Amino acid sequence: MWTIDTDRGTIILVGEIREVPKATPWLPDRLEDATAQANRVILRAAPKFSPGDVLRLIFRGGRFTKLPDGQVAADLLSAEQRARLAALEIAYDMDYDRRSFLMSSFDLLARRLDFDDDTTEDASEIVRKAADRADVPITRPKRFRGEDLLDDLAQADPVSHIPCLEAAMTATEAGQEIIAQRGDDWRRFDVPAVMANPLEIALGTCWPWADDELGEEIRGQWTGMIADVARDSGVTLAVVPLRVLAERDGVLDQLEARGFVIAGPQWRASATPARSEASAP
Repeated sequence: MWTIDTDRGTIILVGEIREVPKATPWLPDRLEDATAQANRVILRAAPKFSPGDVLRLIFRGGRFTKLPDGQVAADLLSAEQRARLAALEIAYDMDYDRRSFLMSSFDLLARRLDFDDDTTEDASEIVRKAADRADVPITRPKRFRGEDLLDDLAQADPVSHIPCLEAAMTATEAGQEIIAQRGDDWRRFDVPAVMANPLEIALGTCWPWADDELGEEIRGQWTGMIADVARDSGVTLAVVPLRVLAERDGVLDQLEARGFVIAGPQWRASATPARSEASAP
């Protein structure tokens, strides 16, 4: 957690990673206690998909799942990139030749690396339940329309997803040890180590985070909401994706640039984390 003291109150920022392994020993009861004492809570918003969006996905599925115009991976990848992908195809008995690079990346991360298996509740869900029990009001950023997200994805140049594929290959090649390491570094408040973890890099390099327009809007929403609640009295607790908070020129950097004094773990790689494991949640 980071805290920002204002003239009228305090803002608590919780850096969330998704899909926390059950093997990661953290104490959510501290987060529940903090939520119960807050005056308001800010949580991420899920995209708003309509039945029409589902139909659009069905009828345009090929644009999401396959490379366009009959292209194959070798047409767009360098020889080195294609060789790495071929090695993973052999290792997992898969054929990624015609798949879109984004779908291949998701398959590598979710099914081959299996990073989202055997996980516990995310911080957002824990805070949501605690806020409901304590009758603490919840606000969320503006929800993205499913139609806009699907249009953005359909119009993306397949080459724009190559960095995502490279990051997914790196994470998969590193093996499942990075999953537990990411969770352990998170609970130890070693934010630079989490941000440097191949899995976190892959998740932050893939759509929608890496999309210039969508990513900028997501970051702008969080920075604006937190700056706005600085004018409110009492305690505000906000659960924000860690990569949005701690990345270069992310929310923490932007808030600091606006003059806010931020207390808590170091988030820049050039600094040594100041908090010890003994104080971790």
